Amino acid sequence: MNETGKLKRFTDQMTALTTRGGDDPTLIEGARELMKALVGADDWLSDEMAQPHPSHYRQYLLYRDPDERFVVVSFVWGPGQHAPVHDHTVWGVIGMLRGAERTLSYDFQNGHLLRGTEARLEPGDVEAVGPGIGDIHQVSNAYEDRVSISIHCYGADIGRVRRHVYDPDSAAVKEFVSGYANTASHT
Repeated sequence: MNETGKLKRFTDQMTALTTRGGDDPTLIEGARELMKALVGADDWLSDEMAQPHPSHYRQYLLYRDPDERFVVVSFVWGPGQHAPVHDHTVWGVIGMLRGAERTLSYDFQNGHLLRGTEARLEPGDVEAVGPGIGDIHQVSNAYEDRVSISIHCYGADIGRVRRHVYDPDSAAVKEFVSGYANTASHT
């Protein structure tokens, strides 16, 4: 099945899931299962949505639900690239498609950023994020010599959501909006 077919099947199933509704844990569990199927084979993402940038990761919008109940995004990590410590403020599921990522979780309590556990995502692995289950982390490409790509589904248009980055040394918090590399909304 080509990119259009696999992605369309996923978005059709996500539309059905979000139409039924439910609380965040219910949506996350359903989205997690659908994401496992989407990233189960690395044969569908177009080259256009898999292009790294030489100095920072890229976030490509693959699909935005017309009612903005969810989006699907590819994250493309060049060799050794990483994101700052950040949150999402909405639920999300992340599926590893190609390469590997390291994720370091954090908790923000009483003005202090507390380091949590580290995990590694390999192709086919799926993890979830969200305010009720752990929403602050730092992600990096596990490889210094190749590109890694993960596919994300969020319960809002994550490229337009006001989120936060955290300074691990001072615990200073700064608001940001990520945008997308392939749309005019990129900031």
